[in-house]
Amino acid sequence: MKALGIPIPARAAVILIVAALAASSAIAQSRGSARLNGKVVDEQGQPVADVIVKAQMTGQTEVLSGKSDKKGEWRINGLANGEWRVELAGPDLEPAIETVEVKGDRAPALNVTLKKPAPKVDPTVEINAELQRAALIAQSGKITEARKIYEDLLVKYPSVYQIEGFIARTYAAETPPNVPKALEHLKINIEKEPANVDLKLLHADLLMESGDKVGSKAILDALDMTQVKDPYPFINSAINMINEGKGAEAAESLTKLMAQFPSQNELYYYRGRAYVAAQKFDEARVDLEKFVSLAPAAKETADAKKILEQLKK
Repeated sequence: MKALGIPIPARAAVILIVAALAASSAIAQSRGSARLNGKVVDEQGQPVADVIVKAQMTGQTEVLSGKSDKKGEWRINGLANGEWRVELAGPDLEPAIETVEVKGDRAPALNVTLKKPAPKVDPTVEINAELQRAALIAQSGKITEARKIYEDLLVKYPSVYQIEGFIARTYAAETPPNVPKALEHLKINIEKEPANVDLKLLHADLLMESGDKVGSKAILDALDMTQVKDPYPFINSAINMINEGKGAEAAESLTKLMAQFPSQNELYYYRGRAYVAAQKFDEARVDLEKFVSLAPAAKETADAKKILEQLKK
């Protein structure tokens, strides 16, 4: 049994010896009698102390190192001839990497200027400024120019998916609206923000524009009315219901809308029209009279007065 155990440690010893010889051979290839030295200064030409200098021969694993003194000077001894990768890293400075060919006992001095890192810029500052610029351009009627700003911004900051929503709005603002392109970009934004009420309202409005009245209504019906800031998609939906003869349904929807937008005077006009469609003439008269009293100069007032005259007959 003892004889069987003898070859195992002997073999292990051979492997360890071979590995050690290989390692010492690699180290030996990096070592020699040459010296590498240089100086480190900053952008103002002032010496930089405490810069760590690391040198590694091409194809080798050993790293030799040095450190700059108060004069910015450094040296590394014991280098073999060959190509060396030299990395210099100083406190609060951008590191530098140089390649040096060592020939003979001393390589030419490696003098390096280390620069301060560029200040980090908060991208939100640029993004917000560009969004505001595009909004002003869009308000002036230059929709295509505004969209170009959004598109350029998206190329630079592809992770800012909210820009897709702004692009969608530019397509929706065209005359006539480019509904397919608007929906294409809007859906990218909605996938990231499925609970965003403003995006849902725009989605409903675009579906209505495309003729998908059922899809539009489904989105509006699912919304929390207390989170709604824009009543017009609901008004458009109510107008559609009125035109289809669904006056009672339209009146119910407008009544809910009034709770959220009590100062939106035209809601009385549209609900009055809804009551007419539902043949609830007394309720229609009350709403239309109130609308005329609240908004005598509104564009819908003349029509409201005509309907009131017809209701008297």
